[in-house]
Amino acid sequence: MNNLLMLFIFVPILSFVLLALNVLLAPKNSYEAKVSPYECGFLAIEGQTRSTFQIHFYIVAMLFLVFDLEILLLFPLAVTLYQVSTYGFVIALIFFFVLTIGFVLEIGSGAISLTDSHK
Repeated sequence: MNNLLMLFIFVPILSFVLLALNVLLAPKNSYEAKVSPYECGFLAIEGQTRSTFQIHFYIVAMLFLVFDLEILLLFPLAVTLYQVSTYGFVIALIFFFVLTIGFVLEIGSGAISLTDSHK
């Protein structure tokens, strides 16, 4: 069987079958806590459209995104490491060095802290 045939025919059919099974077999009991919006672990206040949001969650998410994308850039190097030889390895070491410097600067600036300093 061709890989493209598997990708474009079998995968959508399988996903629709699994979704249909979920709709048919899932329990349908809803209660107030289940249908209420979840706001970072804080209880929602009735009638309030905006609430306080700790920016620390956003900063951690952005830092994770940046480091995750930088690590993703190393996957092609890992696949072709034998073809790029020493030059590619030196470039990867420089990349890791710059990545480590950025991580140390973020820890030093207090963007990433393992203790809760907001209390």
